[in-house]
Amino acid sequence: MRYDKGRKDASRSRIMEVASHRFRGDGIAASGLASIMSDAGMTNGAFYPHFQSKADLVRESVASALEAQSQQLQDVLASGGLELALAMYLSPEHRDHPQTGCASAALLPEIARQPPETRAFYTERLLTLVRQLAKDLPPGIRDPEGAALGVFASLIGALQLSRAVEGTELSDRILAAGADAARTLAQPRKKVEAS
Repeated sequence: MRYDKGRKDASRSRIMEVASHRFRGDGIAASGLASIMSDAGMTNGAFYPHFQSKADLVRESVASALEAQSQQLQDVLASGGLELALAMYLSPEHRDHPQTGCASAALLPEIARQPPETRAFYTERLLTLVRQLAKDLPPGIRDPEGAALGVFASLIGALQLSRAVEGTELSDRILAAGADAARTLAQPRKKVEAS
């Protein structure tokens, strides 16, 4: 039985949406295709007309999540600048809901174990995010892209640490410390005058 293109596209989108939530919430390795397809309301056999393998689904789901994050970052930076971006990223809500949050913070160790094509795809998307942020850093930073990399590393690391100790006072302190570190990295460095 053949289905129209719109229905196939909707099914593919639904699989990717469920997989993205599952991967970020439970991890890639812990998310089986059977449970993803069941959650999507489809049979296991309906998977293969859309994706060749789980690795393909991982790559496309992570790419889609990063594209959505890129759009959200652009919107947040345009409306509230770096301070709003820091507040949203290092919020208790983001910490407590990894399934809808940053794919990097939820999946980095597993992405590092993915095939080279997935890691290359991830690298491209990450650099897009970094370059977006670099454009919105204050003027006077010698290496805006390097500073943006540092900010992202601080944010992702702080979020991961806060999730590891979630439910404790330390978790909130880690979020605040991560925001302070990111602010420091995003400031122009003062030149030291020679005496």
